[in-house]
Amino acid sequence: MGEETPQTKEFIDKKEESEASFWRLKKAFDKWRENRVNGILAQEGESIWLTLGRPLFLSGCILFDGPVLLEIIRLGDRAAWSWIAYFAALYFAVNFQRKIYDRTFSVDTSQLPFNSEQ
Repeated sequence: MGEETPQTKEFIDKKEESEASFWRLKKAFDKWRENRVNGILAQEGESIWLTLGRPLFLSGCILFDGPVLLEIIRLGDRAAWSWIAYFAALYFAVNFQRKIYDRTFSVDTSQLPFNSEQ
């Protein structure tokens, strides 16, 4: 009765599984932290106008995507076609804004060393 059969060995050990899950989460968080630290270090030498430009650009995008694009729905009397047109315009506007943001405010982290064994 007390001996283990091959069938009971196939079950997942909860402790081993939770420990493996912990290490997967830690590895993912360490990679995120490395990318974040490299991004912050790469921004140290940039101009104040570029630093202030990021939140100003994002604020302008939000103001355009919200009140300006919502005029499509207002002018369409909230019909189904106006909602479809709004979401299509929003999709294209956000993609366009993302491309501009990535091109204008990109941070080169390839030159920064980071010791991930700390």
